[in-house]
Amino acid sequence: MNIRDRNLPLQPEQAGALATFADRTWDEEIVPALTRYITIPAKSPMFDADWQRNGHIERVITDAAAWVESKRVAGLKLEVVRIAGRTPVIFFEVDSTRPGGNSPGAQTICLYGHLDKQPEFSGWRSDLGPWTPIYEDGKLYGRGGADDGYAVYAALTAIMALDKQGIARPRCVGIIESCEESGSFDLPAYVDALRPRLGDVGLVVCLDSGAGNYDQLWLTTSLRGMVSGVLKVEVLTEGVHSGDASGLVPSSFRVLRHLLDRLEDSATGRLLPDSFHCALPAACVKQVRATAAILGEMVWKRYPWSCGADGTAALPTTSDPVEALLDRTWRPTLSVTGVDGFPEMKNAGNVLRPYTAFKLSLRLPPLVDANAAALNLKALLEDNAPYNARVTFEPDGEAGAYGATGWNTPDLSPWLTDALNAASLAHYGAPLGYMGQGGTIPLMSMLQKGFPKAQMMVCGVLGPKSNAHGPNEFLHVPYGKRLTAAVAQVMAACP
Repeated sequence: MNIRDRNLPLQPEQAGALATFADRTWDEEIVPALTRYITIPAKSPMFDADWQRNGHIERVITDAAAWVESKRVAGLKLEVVRIAGRTPVIFFEVDSTRPGGNSPGAQTICLYGHLDKQPEFSGWRSDLGPWTPIYEDGKLYGRGGADDGYAVYAALTAIMALDKQGIARPRCVGIIESCEESGSFDLPAYVDALRPRLGDVGLVVCLDSGAGNYDQLWLTTSLRGMVSGVLKVEVLTEGVHSGDASGLVPSSFRVLRHLLDRLEDSATGRLLPDSFHCALPAACVKQVRATAAILGEMVWKRYPWSCGADGTAALPTTSDPVEALLDRTWRPTLSVTGVDGFPEMKNAGNVLRPYTAFKLSLRLPPLVDANAAALNLKALLEDNAPYNARVTFEPDGEAGAYGATGWNTPDLSPWLTDALNAASLAHYGAPLGYMGQGGTIPLMSMLQKGFPKAQMMVCGVLGPKSNAHGPNEFLHVPYGKRLTAAVAQVMAACP
């Protein structure tokens, strides 16, 4: 193999060759593999308590591992790592193609993705479904393709593209987990177990994020944290006739609503406790203003707004692009994502229900510790319960590690800034965009703590209307192709 000097920038024909390889591999191999992947209901453990017996996670892990091994990349070693009682992880490592690149202390690139999925959700277009892949107008519809089953395939394709062109790269390792949509509560044990094998990580490439549009490469600069859990209010041991008891027996729903008033201003959505907020870094505000100038009204028009009886679309909390970006990336927000204790409408008789339970999802600013926030939230909701009702809040996760702490990117090295912008110009014809994301990727804060000097390239294919977690989720295939080639180009520039 004729290895190119890494200190020389890629020539246009070399960048073009990376793009051609990525395009062909997506068409011939990745889209068919993801089409099969979408058919498998590999729901994350939070949504499938019998995941081991059902075997769906095992199948997507096995299929992806077999695909990686079938490429026979020189120097590649792969293992499906298993810890009893935990979801499996694919770990692969590929030797460097640089002279001395496999010696102790040489830089390693760590590539990350996940294969577990969100549940079905309702509202899919009549000809679509979560487990029914449809490829239409460059979009591959179905659950999990964009979030983010494509990641393992794109990661290896970027490596293969470089090797095919004889472009030198560092040693690479891959971590592909299957618990991310449940908050990655299994991942810390694997990171600890794999740490001696990770090497000296100089660059993390995370492929589980989003894009502000499909016209340029987008670098994620921050991720919100999250605390989720079940808030339950019990007033009776069994339901009673509402005509007999209402007015005397307090409604469990009203008690729960009263508790939420401690947390949130229902008129504005602002979270009331100061402990759930953090100061905005100056660099963040500067980047937000630049992104708002690029995206404008698309910051909020990208969502599938419903229309009222007069045909007027529902309104966002703000139509100011700067404030909108800050609201969805740096300010805490409460969502109710599930309910229990309610009968279906057709079975809703005149009965005062014994309890009400809400599944809460509290998104936290990037710099707020999630475990501390979970404990604060539990105390806030449970203490001094109205009417002495039985109130419990059970946060998801394990004691001492409740929730998932967010992440804010460290300062970018000049080489990475230059490489990202060059890759965006080469493969999209537009400069790099910067944007915080409202979602959560627990691995990023873990790796930031474990490798404080590592640079972070967090990116993904979740652009406008791709609708991860909701109905009609799709993967924008042309964007995925360009992203794969761009990742390869950045990897080649890694010192």
